[in-house]
Amino acid sequence: MQSYESLNEVCITSETDPFTEERYHQFYRFLPKEVSTVLDVGCNTGRGGRILKVLNPNLQIVGLECVKARLERLPKEVYTRTICGYSTEIPAEDNSFDAIIAGEFIEHLYAQDVDKTLAEMFRTLKIGGRLLLTTPNPNDIKLRLRKQSVLGGAHVSQHFPDALKIKLKMMGYSNVKVYGSGKTSRYLGYTFPLLSLYGSYLAIADKR
Repeated sequence: MQSYESLNEVCITSETDPFTEERYHQFYRFLPKEVSTVLDVGCNTGRGGRILKVLNPNLQIVGLECVKARLERLPKEVYTRTICGYSTEIPAEDNSFDAIIAGEFIEHLYAQDVDKTLAEMFRTLKIGGRLLLTTPNPNDIKLRLRKQSVLGGAHVSQHFPDALKIKLKMMGYSNVKVYGSGKTSRYLGYTFPLLSLYGSYLAIADKR
C-alpha cells in the first residue's frame, strides 16, 4: 500500500485542475455568513483558499496537506497556519473550526481511513459548524457509458451519494444534503434532479 505522500505527489493534475476556482466559489455560496475559521483539507497549492480569501478577506484559513512541497507553495497572505499531516489525525483542539472544506479529497483516502477522517472533521468542527466536501460521482452516466471508474491512480476509494449521506448521519452530522458539482454545474446549476448527470457532487453536513 502506497503512502499518501507518494500517491498524491505524482498527481500533478490536481495542481492545475481548471475547475478548482469555480469549486471554491461554490463552497463559498454554502458557507454560513458568520464563519470566521476554516480548515481547508487537502489544500494543495492554495488556489482554492485564495478564492475564499478574496471573497472574504476576514477569513482565517488553515491549510492541511500531506505533500510538504505543496505546503511550501501556499500563499502566506491567504493561510494563517499550515499543517503537514493526515486528516485521520488532525492536530487541532476539539471545536476549532466554523467550517471544514475538502474539495475532491476523500477519494484520495483508503477506505479504512474515510470514517476516521469524517470523525476527525466532526471532532474539530465547532457546534453549529459546517462540513463541505466534493468527490467524483460513481453514478456519473458519462463514466458508465465509457465503462470507466472513479478508481485509479491517486483515487483509492469511491463514494456513492446515498451511502455517503448515511455515513455522515451515522457519524453524527445533521442537515445532510447533496448537490451536483463539477463542470456540469456550469450549465445545469447544482440542483438539477438527475444527479447522475454530474461528474462530481457536493455534500453538505452540519454539526448541531
